[in-house]
Order: sequence, then structure tokens, then C-alpha cells
Amino acid sequence: MTGLPASDGHYGEDLFEPEHPQESERIDAAALIYDPVTTGRLRALGPRPGGRCLEVGAGTGTVARWLLQEAGAAEVVALDRDTGGLGGLRDSRLRVITADLRDEGLDPGTFDLIHARFVLMHLPERRRLVTRLARWLNPGGWLVLGDAVEVPNPLDTSSAYRRTMDAMWQALRSTIGTDTSEIPAYPHFLREEGLRDVAAELVCPPLVPDGPLARFWSETWNRMRPALEETGRVDSTVIDEALAQLASPTLAELGPGMLMAWGRRA
Repeated sequence: MTGLPASDGHYGEDLFEPEHPQESERIDAAALIYDPVTTGRLRALGPRPGGRCLEVGAGTGTVARWLLQEAGAAEVVALDRDTGGLGGLRDSRLRVITADLRDEGLDPGTFDLIHARFVLMHLPERRRLVTRLARWLNPGGWLVLGDAVEVPNPLDTSSAYRRTMDAMWQALRSTIGTDTSEIPAYPHFLREEGLRDVAAELVCPPLVPDGPLARFWSETWNRMRPALEETGRVDSTVIDEALAQLASPTLAELGPGMLMAWGRRA
């Protein structure tokens, strides 16, 4: 996606509006797949019982709920530009902040754990925001970042699936500025911020017919149809073929992975 012009559009405004009747369902389909990966890593890092946690891009609150109920956080701050999906999460230890992470006046305090998943990839200021998040860490606190990384099959450049996936990344960049090209550099960013015990992992969950991840991509592509066709890479016939592939028992594709990088404030 490098070399393509980025847009000044916004996630949740120009694409994936939170008021869409299927948006929570779309987010939760991805959460079914990625939450076990995320919480497994957070558990391994050992968030302090009684600690203060910041969940950036809280969505429908699945990770915030885990931090409250399983990790024993004393307080969880759930930050999102739209917090309507958190209405069902009730806990006296939960503090909800409806705000843009890029807001220079935002000052939520300091934290023992900060987690952001599938957030920075949509924000052109991601490098500056990594600096901001690192500054909000308490001594000994962890910053954990997770974003998408494409793992293309070099032997497949023309299938309906591949063409639609490539069109999606182009459309996301031109519409809302999404860019995954810097994500493999996250460990270096964390090291540059002076964090210690920096490490990373790449997880590619199975993409199985009609599974939660296939449903996520199906809903995503259906919602993006006009933007996909505007790229000139695909037309409605190709998109329909790709959607049918996601439901077919012959599905044999490697979906985008999630790179998680983490580091600890000394």
C-alpha cells in the first residue's frame, strides 16, 4: 500500500459507521477470533492485579470486560471516538472516555497497561501516537499494540479473493487513510521510546468457511462494495465470487495476520 495517496477521511465516519445495524456484529465476529490471542498475550505479560488499564479503541468492550473480570484491574479506562458499543458493560471500575486519541487536550492519566488493537493502522499520525501512549505508562507498565499485516500468496495474484483483498487495502487507504506498511516496525518504535523487554509475534488465525473471520471479511467487503469497485481492481462479479469463496468448503486462503508488539517502561 505504499506509494498510494492517503485520505483525510475517518474510520467510523467515511466507512464502518457505528450506527449501522451490523457494525457491532461485524466487530464481535473479529473479536471471537482475536480476543483469545490478545488476552493470552496480556495474561503472559502478567498485568498487575489492582492495576490501571487503558483500552484504546474499546469497540464493544470485550477486552475491557476481560481486564475487569479476569485480570482483576482496579480501573479500566475505555477510550473510543464512539462508545455506544459499551452500553452493556456495567462495572464501577470502568471509566468510559468518548474522545479521539489524536486530541492534543486528551489527558487520561497514567497506566500499568495500555492496549490498542486495530486502531493505529487507521491513523496517519501513528508514530507520534506511539510516543503519546508510551508517555502514559507508569514505571513497569506495558504497552501492547496489535494491527493487521498482510501475508500475500505470491503464487496467487488473480483469484477473486486476492483481487478483492487487495482492492480493500487500496480502498481503505484512499478513503480513511489506513496504512499497514509501518506495522512491522512497531518493535523498533517501542525500542525508540525507551521501552524494555520489547518483543513481537505474528498470528494468522485460520480462515475457515463461514467461520467468524470469514463472516467478518464478508460483512466488511459487502459494506465496502462501492469503494472496492472505485479502485478499478474489481467489479461486482469479482466481489460476489470472492464472497462465495469465503463460504465455500474449498476455501484455502491465508487471511491477514495480526502483529502484536509489546514493551515495558523501566
